[in-house]
Amino acid sequence: MRDATGGRACRERYWTRWSAERHLRLMDEAGIGFSLLSLSSPGVHFGDDATARALARRMNDVAAATAARRPDRFGYFAVLPLPDTDGALAELDRAFHQLGARGVILLTNNAGHYLGDPRLHPVLAELDRLGAVVLLHPTSCTGCENLALGRPRPMIEFLFDTARTVVDFILSGAAERCPRLRIIVPHAGGVLPLPVDRVELFRSIHGESADRRTVAELLGTFHYDLAGTPSAPQLAALRSVAGQDRLLYGSDYAWTRHEQVLRAIGMLDRSLRPDAGGSWRRLTNRNARRLLASGPPNEPHHPAGSGS
Repeated sequence: MRDATGGRACRERYWTRWSAERHLRLMDEAGIGFSLLSLSSPGVHFGDDATARALARRMNDVAAATAARRPDRFGYFAVLPLPDTDGALAELDRAFHQLGARGVILLTNNAGHYLGDPRLHPVLAELDRLGAVVLLHPTSCTGCENLALGRPRPMIEFLFDTARTVVDFILSGAAERCPRLRIIVPHAGGVLPLPVDRVELFRSIHGESADRRTVAELLGTFHYDLAGTPSAPQLAALRSVAGQDRLLYGSDYAWTRHEQVLRAIGMLDRSLRPDAGGSWRRLTNRNARRLLASGPPNEPHHPAGSGS
């Protein structure tokens, strides 16, 4: 594949193969009852709007057909051909009102356009009107060849691109303009919330209103998946802004291979203990059902560690 500048869009040595049958085998072995499918990096847009629109339609048709064949095991989040906003709005309407999408998957940036970019405002406004669930997934950013330092992009840079787009979403004002969006931040927030205090300090230095909602408060309204085998220190940092009622399970399958998914689940079984007892499986199951149910999309912020 080539990106918009003619360079290779993805240089990963490992290219996965996915099928519903393989996914179901993993789910049965791991004890996963239901999966929401989504297409992650590198998405569908490689420089040509018409091609991206066609590929988005094809991907969503395949996902919808897979869910229709096994509605007891699969749902899906639609992919959009961003940064083509007109194409994205058309496909969003089709996916939600014809194909039964349960939400959308948005990359952390689309050809360098992050969530706070004015170009994406019409799409975010429509998603907000719908009260949509929005799963974020990191992807390579402009200049990633240098930033990755010759190492796999998902190793470090993906985590920083997640922080980059979430901070941009907040500081641009988009998070407060779109309060009905139900955002899922991947990989337990990545390097968030470690820079929160620093970002807040710079907001004060630049003279923003003292009665604004803080970055930490807004992060507390988001949801966070457990993909990527988060460590105990990372989860502890996340709990400083988000209660455990905001945790969801995510496998990252199939880029995360079958055996790695099982190892990660085993690690969570051994190390993740909800405050009120029970298991993290029951906790994330309950959180996911609440998130996907109809009703007010964003509950009030819970103080750190309050859980559910």
